[in-house]
Amino acid sequence: MKSEDTPFEGGPMDGRVLPVLVGMTGHPPKTYRIPVPDPDGGPPTVLVYRRQPRDARGGLRFARWKYTYDPSGRQGSDRKWPWSRPDRPAGTDPDATPGGKPDDAHG
Repeated sequence: MKSEDTPFEGGPMDGRVLPVLVGMTGHPPKTYRIPVPDPDGGPPTVLVYRRQPRDARGGLRFARWKYTYDPSGRQGSDRKWPWSRPDRPAGTDPDATPGGKPDDAHG
């Protein structure tokens, strides 16, 4: 697989450059999670970094992307899709099957 040296900004990985595997499109993953083991044997802490485009001044020898630290560590993307809203009124599920028989034209 092909990898690209990608810089990390912010958080504990600030200033480091790591080889990150890229997909078929040549893009690294949108989110990069780094598990850090707990010294006391507890559950690991997960550092979350989000992919950002780099400025074009670096030339071709530098990576086109960088990862910036996300201290909140939230799941998912920043996009808000209308069908995934949690405040949808009860009984308005777009995937719900309407009542009545399938051949009944009036419900």
